[in-house]
Amino acid sequence: MDLNTVTALHRPRTRDEIGPFRAGDAFLAGGTALFAAPDPALSRLIDLPALNWPPVTLTADGLEIAATCTFAELEEASLPPRLSALAARCCGALYGSFKVRAAATIGGNLCTALAAAPMAAFAVALDAELLIWRADGTARTLPARNFILGPTSTRLEKGELLRSILVPACNMDVRWAFRRIALNDLGRSAALLIGTQDGAGRFALTITASTPRPVRLDFPALPDAETLLDALDAAVSPVGWYDDVHGDPLWRAHMTQLFAQQIRSELAGEAA
Repeated sequence: MDLNTVTALHRPRTRDEIGPFRAGDAFLAGGTALFAAPDPALSRLIDLPALNWPPVTLTADGLEIAATCTFAELEEASLPPRLSALAARCCGALYGSFKVRAAATIGGNLCTALAAAPMAAFAVALDAELLIWRADGTARTLPARNFILGPTSTRLEKGELLRSILVPACNMDVRWAFRRIALNDLGRSAALLIGTQDGAGRFALTITASTPRPVRLDFPALPDAETLLDALDAAVSPVGWYDDVHGDPLWRAHMTQLFAQQIRSELAGEAA
C-alpha cells in the first residue's frame, strides 16, 4: 500500500538522533502492518532498522530480542533447544508467507496488538519483560503480560518505542506444550495456547487469539482438570471471547477449554 501522504523518511543511527516525536510520525520496522492500509495522518517515517540493533543477544541474564528482529532472524538464531523449538512454533503461527516472516518484526507484531499476534503468546508465556524507550530519553520496563490492552491497543504512550523483549534465563529451558487452531491451514489463529512448567513444577497457561488480549494463568503446580477449567473461566470472564470473521466466540471458547486440558495432560505425561 502506498502511503502517499508521507513526505519524509528519518534514518537515525543512534538514540539521540531519533529526536522528538511529532504529529504525523510513525516508527517503521518491517512495515508489513504499516503498509497494509492507508493512513492519511502519516507524514514522516522513522526508520528503526537504521539503528542496527543486534537481532538476538544471549547473556547470563537471559535472551534479549531486539524489537527490529524479524521472525526469520528469530527462527534462525542459535538458541537453547527448547526455546528454539518454541520460537519456531510461534513464528510459524504468523499469518503470512516466508516473505512476510523475512520482513515482519517481533516488536511490530507486539505493538500492532492483534488478538492473533503469536509474539504476544511467546513473550507472555516466557514471562518476558519489555524494555520501552520513553520520548524524554529515559526508559521503563513492563511485563509482557500487561502490555496489550486489547485489539490494536497497548500501554505505549505517545512517542514511546519498544526497544527489546527480555526473556529471563530461568525461563529459557521450561517445558512447554503448544496448541493452535485456525479455520484453515493458512488462516489467522483463532486460538493459540502455550503451557509451561518450570523446574520447580510451577505451571502457567497463556491464552491468545481466542481472547481480545493475552490471558495468563499461574499455578504452583499442575492443577486438576476441574480446577484448571474454573480458573480459565474466571480469568476470561472479564475480557470475554474474541469475535471476528476468523472464529465464532462459542467455538473459540470450546477449543480453548479443550486445548487447556490437552496441554495439562501433556505436561503431566498423561495420554492426550
